[in-house]
Amino acid sequence: MSYYGILVLIRIGINWCYKIQIAEKETHTMVKKTLFFLSFLTAIHVTAQQAYYNDVNIALTGIQLKNELATKITATHTNTLDYTPDVWTASKITDANPNNTNEVLLYYGWENGLDGDDTNDLYRDNTLQDTGSGHSFRWNREHVYAKSLANPNLETDTPGAGTDVHNLRPVDKTRNSTRNNLKFGAGSGIPSGFSSVTYAGPLGLNTNAWFPGDEWKGDVARIVMYMYLRYGNQCVPTAVGVGNTQFTPDEMIDLFLQWNVEDPVSDIEKNRNDYHENTSNSAAQGNRNPFIDNPYLATRIWGGDSAQDIWGIYTSSDTEKPTTPTNVIATNKTVTSIDLSWTAATDNIGVTGYNIYLNDVLTSQTTNTTITIYNLTPNTPYVCAIEAKDLINNKSTKSTLVHVMTLEDVHAPTIPTNILSSTISDTTFKLTWDAATDNTAVTGYDIFVDAIHIASTNDTTYTVTGLTKTTTYTVTILAKDAADNTSSQSTAIHITTTDGASNGITEIFISEYIEPSSGNNKAIEIANVTSSSIDLTGYSIKKQSNGGSWIDDLPLTKTAFLVNPSTTEILPNDVFVIIHGNSADLNLTNTADLIVHSNLDAPYKFGSPLNFNGNDPIGLFKDGQLIDIVGEENNSSNHIQDVTLRRKPTISNPNTTYNTNEWETLTANTFNGIGNHTATLSVESVDNAAINIYPNPLTGNYLTIIQRNTQKIATIKVYNTVGQEVLNFQNPQNTINLTDLQPGMYMLKCYSEEKISSRKLIKQ
Repeated sequence: MSYYGILVLIRIGINWCYKIQIAEKETHTMVKKTLFFLSFLTAIHVTAQQAYYNDVNIALTGIQLKNELATKITATHTNTLDYTPDVWTASKITDANPNNTNEVLLYYGWENGLDGDDTNDLYRDNTLQDTGSGHSFRWNREHVYAKSLANPNLETDTPGAGTDVHNLRPVDKTRNSTRNNLKFGAGSGIPSGFSSVTYAGPLGLNTNAWFPGDEWKGDVARIVMYMYLRYGNQCVPTAVGVGNTQFTPDEMIDLFLQWNVEDPVSDIEKNRNDYHENTSNSAAQGNRNPFIDNPYLATRIWGGDSAQDIWGIYTSSDTEKPTTPTNVIATNKTVTSIDLSWTAATDNIGVTGYNIYLNDVLTSQTTNTTITIYNLTPNTPYVCAIEAKDLINNKSTKSTLVHVMTLEDVHAPTIPTNILSSTISDTTFKLTWDAATDNTAVTGYDIFVDAIHIASTNDTTYTVTGLTKTTTYTVTILAKDAADNTSSQSTAIHITTTDGASNGITEIFISEYIEPSSGNNKAIEIANVTSSSIDLTGYSIKKQSNGGSWIDDLPLTKTAFLVNPSTTEILPNDVFVIIHGNSADLNLTNTADLIVHSNLDAPYKFGSPLNFNGNDPIGLFKDGQLIDIVGEENNSSNHIQDVTLRRKPTISNPNTTYNTNEWETLTANTFNGIGNHTATLSVESVDNAAINIYPNPLTGNYLTIIQRNTQKIATIKVYNTVGQEVLNFQNPQNTINLTDLQPGMYMLKCYSEEKISSRKLIKQ
């Protein structure tokens, strides 16, 4: 018999005393767990693993144990449930109020229904399920791991991951809608809804995280852990919670490990496991959630503070802590790092690792007796201490404190290079440059126009605005670090704004439409291929619901929805991206300029008009008048469903009549083209016979332009194959220097007073 098998036999008993201690400790808010205490007394759980795990090697640790448990819960998930009716059926049984089985316990609830706020109720009549009728005071099925945060999305129309009942709990309809697809974040007390932390999410840079409440946070953690085991990279914890993976071997975060420790398992969780293991039940899956059966399994896999060991076979097997590490020495100090070494600790079974503390904060972990600590602040004092730990998380006392100071940073960053200008108009131009380097880290850049400091940025791109037409500006850029060391200013470049003359195009238009096969990865892209910036004031989009009347007018300058409230215009050769608030694809969220949240009242309820379907034509309006459309007006058929439509490069003007010849049709869920648009001018404004170029292919660095008319070329622009401007020449000579152009295929455009001439260019 194995070592752990013997422990199981000698440790069989009840953990009633432990549960009483937990209940006494947390009686101030333990509504849910107190409620089920009586049922607990009638269903005593022993301190040994369930027979379900007899074929699992529970002596394993780390990723090996994770994989072993994942294999078990996948193999025993023998019954794939339908979202309707199976999930409703199971929820009414597994989440029933033991004092009234005609009610269900509501996730995130805490109040007995007497305060006048329906959304925080702990119970609801189980017949009042949400059927889409629009009535309030209903309960729905909460996907604790939000559907849209999984990759790919958790579908509910096809039985599978989206209908896994270990991830579905009854919840008040309104709270279900309010939580939406927000990530979980730290908080305390009763469920406050929004957390004390924010993150860069689907509602912008300061998206609220969701705090489920002290009564539910452990349930959340164990559900997320289960989903990670069962569905792997489709359901990584980093995608559904705000936390740090520094001390875990994979995508688990500290937030869920902490919640698993702080909120012990309730009996309703245990009852759910028992129901779903038994496939003779009408809507049971066949598998269990291991972290409900023993939360300490999470500690065995991912580390952190010790969770409750319900089986009693881990924490009771070794009660001796390691000795204290000695002879801690700090050496090799730099501006941002130090080396630490120490004499190994000892243990009756074995030391498995060391925790390194800086200023009493856990900073690193290692299995060695040496470590280099990086990313420190220059010229800063630190207090170091080492703590040893063993296999079941017994920890030594911390070592004697060692005081050390990092060196002062006196080195300046390198000078920014390869400064380029693009999207030049009469009042703006865009700057890009190669990142500088530093011995610590570059923290930002200062931009100078005509020797005047006009802006600072953390990016390697910046758009200068408010300029004067037909004016030449001198631009330099310097880099700086956290110690305020600054580089010299870069080599100056000279940029001349245009005279504002029209290229024959005067209006913006819809350049891309994304309607996915399922979910809310929905987007509209609007392009500006004119020669001037376009003020978005007065522009809006609407939809024709089922081909009916135009509804839900959305101004493109709606401040509450703008990712950057200062984005009130589209620069020349730029685009403006509008997405649904529940979009999860990074191509969409990373390029969005305006996000339509889904938790608002009419006219933007459910993210309208960005909640369009394949029978909802989308219109671009200017001052209330339709100027462009995707889909046939007044057509209620699904003629633009499950598809990405992209305006062809030859189209440069809007059209109030939908013409399929103007659009490229791409497969559903094509998101990688959003955020840029390639366009050539209309036939009327392009005269490709006006110029010739040689040599082509270009084998050297100098290209000669031959004009076939007397019009002076004002600007030459070079575009790459994805439509990005890579070079710009103002008032060029007949020969231009293309030394900075990498080998490849390009489009060269020459702008004269009235014509634009294009030539394909190959540089070898």
